[in-house]
Amino acid sequence: MVSIAWLRDDLRTADNPALLAAAHEGSAVALYVLDGESPGIRPLGSAAKWWLHHALVSLRQDLEALGIPLVLMQGAAAGTVAEFVRETGAEHIFWNRRYGGPEREVDTAVKEWAAEKSVHAESFQASLLHEPWTVRTGGGGPYRVFTPFWRTVSAMDFRAPLEAPEKTSPPKSVPAGENLADWHLLPANPDWSAGLAEAWTPGEAAGLSALEDFLAGPVQDYDDGRDRPAKPGTSRLSPYLRWGHVSPFQVWHALARVRGKGPGPDVFGTEIGWREFCWHQLFHNPDLATQNLRPAFDGFPWVYPEGAGQTPPVLRSVKTEQSPSESRPDDLDPLDAWKAGLTGIPLVDAGQRQLWHMGWMHNRVRMVTASFLIKNLGIHWRVGEEWFWETLVDADPASNPANWQWVAGSGADAAPFFRIFNPATQAKRFDPDSAYISRWVPDALTPAYPEPLVDLKESRRHALDAYESIR
Repeated sequence: MVSIAWLRDDLRTADNPALLAAAHEGSAVALYVLDGESPGIRPLGSAAKWWLHHALVSLRQDLEALGIPLVLMQGAAAGTVAEFVRETGAEHIFWNRRYGGPEREVDTAVKEWAAEKSVHAESFQASLLHEPWTVRTGGGGPYRVFTPFWRTVSAMDFRAPLEAPEKTSPPKSVPAGENLADWHLLPANPDWSAGLAEAWTPGEAAGLSALEDFLAGPVQDYDDGRDRPAKPGTSRLSPYLRWGHVSPFQVWHALARVRGKGPGPDVFGTEIGWREFCWHQLFHNPDLATQNLRPAFDGFPWVYPEGAGQTPPVLRSVKTEQSPSESRPDDLDPLDAWKAGLTGIPLVDAGQRQLWHMGWMHNRVRMVTASFLIKNLGIHWRVGEEWFWETLVDADPASNPANWQWVAGSGADAAPFFRIFNPATQAKRFDPDSAYISRWVPDALTPAYPEPLVDLKESRRHALDAYESIR
């Protein structure tokens, strides 16, 4: 008897209730469907595709060691999953729940189809510490402010992580599925992924190792170290959580080992809470990536440049061993200059070049560079969100738009619009020795470095004037 574990953003063997359930029911098969066709499902960005390719290679090896084959298929998930169930004659299908609107519609369709065909279908909680529909304010609505939300959620009792399935015998016959290489997830012409490969090792083992390394040192000073972009003060767990190489239950219970040893662990626990809060927002607002949560901002005079989602020529042609050009072409518009790290504002440029090189940016700098785009350049937060979606290995459907809306002032419990990060002040405070800027913008003190795109004080005044127009 064949049982299917339909995997999505849970690419791990341990603490994977869907995989464990499939293994308990009989000969288990793991199925991954690359879905770029179902209505509303957001296609992956290029950096995410790179990560997914290597994550699936790693996962296949881990599953083979357990006697569980991994089958890859591509297409609209509801129909593709149904076809696979028919081909295998499976009597059970299990998956871990997703919380975006279109994703829930797909999962519901599969569950309804399974009921009609007398196939046992069951879903589990695996990627969040809490289920979004279980957390309500006293008035019965969703939380809009983080502090009371986290006070409620953090008081809950979170289950212990589950073990990986025991090794078993694979099914006698399994459909071949598709070849991963045929999905063309890796970049080519040019291959700009050398920096990603240098910085990251996708997979479950690497994720668990990153967790242990963080708990062995940086977590103790996390309350201060998390704001220092030149230092290894953050966990760098975000892509491993995004792709489900580690679960929040594993992180939460591992964190318990170091709680009480200074403020760092508690502050990091709060960051896990922010991740939960972002998913809470997406569950209740499926259009989080396209609609302001605060309707007053619908009238804000932001600019939405034509071709905003495209990679600028200065990056499209960059060679893997080089940083972006140290000079700014005269015809490069402000948005493309921001993407390429050629704004003439050192901390902003450092963040953007780090992002292009390694598919990741320090969180303090993310806030600064997002604020600069939205408030100093006057460009819509959606443009920045789309660029991060394209270039971040850790971009997920909840945290990415929620954090952009936080900076823009249009989201839940957002920073007030008049809180405009000054990149020069932020650099002086959090990169006082210019170690981070020197690492990513070595040309900052050379004649080739471009003049600032805008005057920080003047552009701040324009932003505040625009805000007055919608108040």
